[in-house]
Amino acid sequence: MPEVIYSLAGKRVYVAGHRGMVGSAIVRRLASEGCEILTATRAEVDLRRQDQVEAWMNKHRPDAVFLAAARVGGILANATYPADFLYDNLILQANVIHAAHGTHVEKLMFLGSSCIYPKFADQPIVEDSLLTGSLEPTNEWYAIAKIAGLKLCQAYRKQHGRDFISVMPTNLYGPGDNFDLGSSHVMPALIRKTHEAKINRQQEICVWGTGTPRREFLHVDDCADACLHLMKTYSAEGHVNVGCGEDVTILELAYLVSKIVGFEGKITRDLTKPDGTPRKLLSVEKLRTLGWSPKIGLKEGIADAYRSFLEGHHLERSDRATSGDLIGQSDISFENAKGSAPHAPTLSTVAHHPSP
Repeated sequence: MPEVIYSLAGKRVYVAGHRGMVGSAIVRRLASEGCEILTATRAEVDLRRQDQVEAWMNKHRPDAVFLAAARVGGILANATYPADFLYDNLILQANVIHAAHGTHVEKLMFLGSSCIYPKFADQPIVEDSLLTGSLEPTNEWYAIAKIAGLKLCQAYRKQHGRDFISVMPTNLYGPGDNFDLGSSHVMPALIRKTHEAKINRQQEICVWGTGTPRREFLHVDDCADACLHLMKTYSAEGHVNVGCGEDVTILELAYLVSKIVGFEGKITRDLTKPDGTPRKLLSVEKLRTLGWSPKIGLKEGIADAYRSFLEGHHLERSDRATSGDLIGQSDISFENAKGSAPHAPTLSTVAHHPSP
């Protein structure tokens, strides 16, 4: 195991985006670290407002920050609202990173996305592939924002010596996912489609595109574990891919989800819909060299995600879901959810969490 160069024990740790799938998983994982977990709802601080972010950071003075807040959504949301995805992500991440510098935060982790890489990057995608080609048009606005966040962390490290690091997770899924068919990603969309088809005794479900694109999937609890591992053991300018190193086609995924959910009907394809990037498999050699590997297999992970869906441990989005969601912000509706994540620990928070 690599040496722990930054211990979280006894630290005040701010998780920006704690109501989202990734943020809530990080909160669950932090429960065993002996630290004080700080969170804030949008009612307490709108991350798009620089004055509010700086005031909150000056008041609560976290030692460490996990920046998991973002406006997120699937292909439809990205294509329909490019300005929202670019502006909101640029501004909120810049505000948090700059305020972390201004309040002398000891360590910050910025969470990006594998969509930062060129559409036709060599596979598996190594970290050095960044900025070597054109982006996938269906999510370039989100990708550009995430590239800017990564570069901003590097800039503060270069100019001010800040220990700000970045990780680029692959496609994530699990408890706390977004199952709204208008804005969700492929895994939760397939889980919901197959479940509803089973309940309604439908004869078939339809997937977008040809079904041939290949995608890599990592359970969100594995991602959270990797993030904490890197927070404690990694400090360098270069970002780190976080994935499992294996991928499947969308059609293979659809059949696997159908089997786990218990849907026995036919799977058809809508060839009028876009495929997106042909393949997006991350190289995880750097991560493995740093001493981390995933623990949750794909079948086990899908079964867990389906259980959490049945138990209501997910976010039901508002009527504006197609514009994407500001994860961790109060415009997410919890009316039909029992909680944002199962087995969530008691938080040592900086303020009460008002009921929706």
